[in-house]
Amino acid sequence: MIELVIGGARSGKSAWAEGRARESGLPVTYLATARAEDGEMARRVAHHRARRPAHWKLMEAPLALADALRRCTADDGCVIVDCLTLWLANLFYAGRAAAQAEAGEALDCPLLAAETGALLQALPTLPGRVILVSNEVGSGIVPMHPVSRVFADEQGRLNQRVAALADRVTLTVAGLPLTLKPGNAAP
Repeated sequence: MIELVIGGARSGKSAWAEGRARESGLPVTYLATARAEDGEMARRVAHHRARRPAHWKLMEAPLALADALRRCTADDGCVIVDCLTLWLANLFYAGRAAAQAEAGEALDCPLLAAETGALLQALPTLPGRVILVSNEVGSGIVPMHPVSRVFADEQGRLNQRVAALADRVTLTVAGLPLTLKPGNAAP
């Protein structure tokens, strides 16, 4: 089962996803995409780490997410991916996407295309339960900076494609869940 939990910054999406994983009763692997490259991000990572049960496994996948999912999913397991937004940002800056957007060029980033394509291809084939967390970036104002605008467009496209593949989609707002695509009613 593929579940997408989407929401704005500080909407409660990660906490909701973690609750869904706990309710599943399955062994949980937390697949983290963040890179703690500065103090602020290190604090965010520490906050998420402190909130998770100590017995959950941790795997980090800042770039090769599809490969990591193939390695850690199992029929009798639950994987949380937190989050697609940071993963996409990592791809933007590891490849040429950010530089191309900055220069006003059309995106032609093989790394971005390959990794997002691999994820979308892998999701329907994965065993067990996969809960993906992602930011809804399209509900605010149009960003002023070209990189931010192109990123928001790519994030929106990725969210749409993942939602189409997902069995269940939940939007979180102010810590409250709103089911957009009901899927299986099981926890």
